Amino acid sequence: MTHRCTELFVTRSFILDLMRASPLCQSQEKRISNIEQGISNNEIKTMETTIEIVDYLPEHQQRFKEINEQWITRKYIMEEEDLKTVNDPDGYVLKGGGRIYIALHNGYVVGTVAYLNMGEGVYEMIKMAVDEKYRGLKIGKLLGEYSVQSMKEFGAKTLILFSNKEGSAAAIQLYYKLGFTEIPLGTSEFQRANIKMEKRFDGLAI
Repeated sequence: MTHRCTELFVTRSFILDLMRASPLCQSQEKRISNIEQGISNNEIKTMETTIEIVDYLPEHQQRFKEINEQWITRKYIMEEEDLKTVNDPDGYVLKGGGRIYIALHNGYVVGTVAYLNMGEGVYEMIKMAVDEKYRGLKIGKLLGEYSVQSMKEFGAKTLILFSNKEGSAAAIQLYYKLGFTEIPLGTSEFQRANIKMEKRFDGLAI
């Protein structure tokens, strides 16, 4: 069963960065001052924008698929693992004990991130993506910070991910900021993968 998130785990400085990054709010110092007083839920509101992080629901499947096909097919091909995930998020991710988080912009799905349950407290971050029309609002950072904290509270011991150093350079920089470190690549289901990263909540390296 999924449920709507009720709390946002981000810092005050991050909220202010997000507000200042929005072209709608660059001159709205009063709005920023209001944000400094605190946020009580998982919504970031600007003059005309609300970004909300929620748990995945079946109604999100089409946009989940569209957003991930968008970025993958820009530089790569849809591989078997991609197709399994985007065509059946419930069966492939959630029923196996994984989690999926969705970013909404004024109620419209604009970002995704999922975590596959690999067993023994290890989860693989997959399908971290933001609709290209909504980039620049730091939605990816918001998704990353929120979902990583949520997975820690969910009981995850280690998060891993596979990426591509050239095609996803900006995303990799975000992963470093989220506390991931590079580890030996080993084997991957993705042909495009040339880097593996992990984040261990016990602070120990493998």
